[in-house]
Order: sequence, then structure tokens, then C-alpha cells
Amino acid sequence: MTTSTGTDQLVRLLQLASPALPAGAYSYSGGLEAAIEAGLVRDAASAERWIGAVLAHPVARMEAPAFLRLCTAWRAGDLDAVKQWNEIFLASRETAELRAETVQMGYALSRLLDDLVGPRQERSGATEHEFAFPTAFARAAVAWGIEPDAALAGYLWAWLENQVMAAVKAVPLGQTDGQRILLALGARLGAVAAEARSLEDEELGAFAPRLAILSARHETQYSRLFRS
Repeated sequence: MTTSTGTDQLVRLLQLASPALPAGAYSYSGGLEAAIEAGLVRDAASAERWIGAVLAHPVARMEAPAFLRLCTAWRAGDLDAVKQWNEIFLASRETAELRAETVQMGYALSRLLDDLVGPRQERSGATEHEFAFPTAFARAAVAWGIEPDAALAGYLWAWLENQVMAAVKAVPLGQTDGQRILLALGARLGAVAAEARSLEDEELGAFAPRLAILSARHETQYSRLFRS
């Protein structure tokens, strides 16, 4: 594995973080639609509060640090560690639809990467399991020589942009409101990344009971735009 720098690295990172990436992110709201249905998110201010809270807790304290560990494992060729952190992340998804979301997006990105750079050559139990989306994203970042810190910034931005796009569609919000939320919450991504880098393994956790309850309710919600 070689590490690219400068423009090549930036272009590949932008490709991975782009909403045009055919991983199916547009089909999911990550539980946001359930919060809208419950009346917790009803305008731009409440959308920013909700997305910011998810960013500060399950994303900053579980998803982002797990992603960094997966980058480290892929770079080292440590497939046992890939398997371990993939399974830990899957276990942190508290509802069937949140688990299905990350697995389906991980599968789509893995297939895309196979088409773009060739299939994995590894032979390990790690490749026989369902890949979560951060596992597949980390694999793509390593395959394209993107440094972990830059890859994490792209991963967080892609998550945030998808949340805001879901809010624009489902609340609904105006495009300017969406951009204001991106501007405000985007300014927090550096702190989220720094927290993710600082956490020890035993400090990781995705405790977000309200999100879990609303996501479980969303699974049987009568009318919905999104799959989660």
C-alpha cells in the first residue's frame, strides 16, 4: 500500500465523501426521520440540535474511533483486527434497521471498490463477514492511500451531509437552512475527530437511548421516505 499526497489524495477523498458515491446513503436517515415523525425535529433549529447531539455522542464516541481503528487494521493488513472492530461496530447498532443500514451500505461500497481497484485478495474470516459501512470506507481509504485523519474528516463530512440532506427532504427545510446547519456543525468536526483520536478502547460507546427507541418505532412506521 502506498500513500498518495496532495491533489491525488484530495480528489480520491472527495470521491469517497461525495453524495454521488453509489453506496445508497440517500435511502437512509439514520433515525432522523423517526425524530421528525415524533415531533422532536420540526424546523432548522431542532434539526441542528438533533444532528449535533448524534454527532457528539454515538458518532464521536463510537463510530469515529472505530473507523480510525479499522484504518489502522487495514493499513497493517491485520484482518483479525478488521474482523474484531467490524463485529464491535455491528454490535453497537441498536436496532435491526440501523444494522441493516450500515451492512447494506458497506456491501455496496465494497462491491464498488472491487469494481474500481479489483477484488480483495485476502483469505481470512474477516472477509467472510458482513462489512459495516465504516469498515468498507476504511478499506477504500487505505486502498487509495488516504491518510487516516483525512479519511476520518471525509467520513464525518459524508455522514453530516447525508443527515442534513435527509432533514431538507423530510422536515422539510429550505436549501439555505441546510447550508447553515452544515456550516455550524461542520465547524465541530475537528473537535469530534480529536475526541475520537483520544479515546481508549474501553471508553468507546454508542449509548443513545432516544435514538434507539425512535429507530425501533420507525421500523413499523406507516408512512416514511427513508429505510431507517
